[in-house]
Amino acid sequence: MADKDPRPVMVVTELDDAHADLVIAELGERGVPVVRFDPGDFPDRLSMSAYIDDETDPGGFLGWMTTPSRVVALGAVRSLYYRRPTGFAYPRLEPQAARFAAAQARFGLGGVLTGLTGCRYVNHPHAIADAEYKPAQLAVAVEVGLNVPSTLITNDLMDAREFTAQQPTIYKPLYVGEYQSDDGQPASIWVREVTVQDLDESVSSTMHLFQARVEKEADLRVTVIGDATFCVRIDTDDPTQLDWRYDYDQLGYTVVQPPAGLVAAMQSYLKRFGLIFGCFDFALTEAGEAVFLECNPNGQWAWLEDETGEPMVAAMADLLAGGVR
Repeated sequence: MADKDPRPVMVVTELDDAHADLVIAELGERGVPVVRFDPGDFPDRLSMSAYIDDETDPGGFLGWMTTPSRVVALGAVRSLYYRRPTGFAYPRLEPQAARFAAAQARFGLGGVLTGLTGCRYVNHPHAIADAEYKPAQLAVAVEVGLNVPSTLITNDLMDAREFTAQQPTIYKPLYVGEYQSDDGQPASIWVREVTVQDLDESVSSTMHLFQARVEKEADLRVTVIGDATFCVRIDTDDPTQLDWRYDYDQLGYTVVQPPAGLVAAMQSYLKRFGLIFGCFDFALTEAGEAVFLECNPNGQWAWLEDETGEPMVAAMADLLAGGVR
């Protein structure tokens, strides 16, 4: 049945985004209007005028966003799918002016996009930003009853050595941003096991996350899209491997039922951060216990549909097409 709601779904992302491509194609098949844009195209290919006062009904912005192909009424956006946008840039301006202009664009155009009323956000940019802090993730996970490994977040060398001496310990970065190797190539900072002997005075230079290593049988990747939950067991040729993302070619995928109580706990976790979508990673022990590792509030998931046939694209399209009821 064709969708009869004229309100568009906004998809905010970069040019090359396979996840967005799949979801937009699914929405198109349903007859749902879609507007896709990248804030990084502002101001050359994107413009906006937004108006608000105390008489604006129902309190949202009036005005328009104009892309190369569409004009969108700001008060008539059904849903906003916030994926992987690029940042604002002004390469033709001198550095100080460019920083000023980029900040005005971020807090102006970006601020309007975060203040649309009657719009379902998947997810809201502010909620994504809050939920990316690993210490906050761990605190909320404990609060909602998820199992969490013993964790130390510190820049104190003595505390780090004492913690590491107590059990097999791993190090993981608190945030993975842009990082390059000595030859200028993009590089990843992987989870790795550390011992007391590996730790030196450099620990004091910044914060580090040390965590008790979980003896696992496999991993669980659980993607929650609104009310839909997709739980996939990930097995590797080497179950002692710390991070299954080392080598995708040696992974096996099995759709499984989530352990008892896990769905309710994950929904509570998402609600606590104001999210309606998240990609959870758990270590699965031989006893069948799911141990929380992290939740990516803007994670990748489409490859799991390719591997398992689970209808994840359709679930995301359902969530976006539904808007706010």
